[in-house]
Amino acid sequence: MSVTPAAPAPAVAPAVAPAVVPAASSASEFVLTLSCPDAKGIVHAVSGLLYQAGCNILDSQQFGDVRGEDATGLFFMRVHFDAPVHLADAATLTNLFGHVRSQFSMRVKFHSLSRRPRVLLMVSKHGHCLNDLLFRWKSGQLEVDIPAIVSNHPDFAELTGSYGIPFHHLPLHRDSTGNSAEAKRAQERQVEALCEREEVDLVVLARYMQILSPEFCEFLAGRAINIHHSFLPSFKGARPYYQAHERGVKLIGATAHYVTADLDEGPIIEQDVDRVDHTLSPEDFTAVGRDVECVVLARAVRWHVEHRVLLNGRKTVVFR
Repeated sequence: MSVTPAAPAPAVAPAVAPAVVPAASSASEFVLTLSCPDAKGIVHAVSGLLYQAGCNILDSQQFGDVRGEDATGLFFMRVHFDAPVHLADAATLTNLFGHVRSQFSMRVKFHSLSRRPRVLLMVSKHGHCLNDLLFRWKSGQLEVDIPAIVSNHPDFAELTGSYGIPFHHLPLHRDSTGNSAEAKRAQERQVEALCEREEVDLVVLARYMQILSPEFCEFLAGRAINIHHSFLPSFKGARPYYQAHERGVKLIGATAHYVTADLDEGPIIEQDVDRVDHTLSPEDFTAVGRDVECVVLARAVRWHVEHRVLLNGRKTVVFR
């Protein structure tokens, strides 16, 4: 028996004010991201080609991972530029780079800044990260569209509705044979269908407290971000901040990373810490931890949607 979701909550009445939407970037503005084996002449080839095509480079960053025993030997580059009208199309720009891409064995992507990334949020019973992201979106600090919010619990339907965003309650139950794994995949397939229908670019696990199946992780590869406390591998399981308080921890941190089938071991995007001491209660530890989680997750999401994060094996390169 497949999982049957509750009917999605309707969008809030028109009286609710829409999110603040900053002035859209010019249709001619693009971000180029690339990676390839490090070699001489890459920057010259890229900037020269853009110049010859009549593009104006607005900012550029690059990094060569060539130092240290774990170096991958790869070169990474992010270029923000303005293209002439006849080139202002990602497919056209990709074709323009055909020879350079082949010459340096590049992985190249062009991102039009006139299109706002579409982000789906997932949450369970802790709503601090969800609330923080929604506020940043509503106030114009996070330039994305949020077509839907998914939860395995109904708790945040009202909060979501206050922002005028459709809420999808997709509960997790065992199927008729008592198989929870198959029921979970049935629920995940509903999320996959929602992502495809809404043309979702990024899924954010804003304290969505479920272990994702390998199949779901593969579907979301490179476009799903998770947040958790940074005590791992210590203090596993329930009430980690209470466990940390019992051990007299002095630093509380959070980690945002890409989702992979290896639980909580995906490439790290951002981390931060805050100090605590003996005067704080376990509840205070939890409050500090939640604040750090919100900030770290918001940074990771913003950097991803601004095309500042490039995968480098098990690591990331983040152009801030």
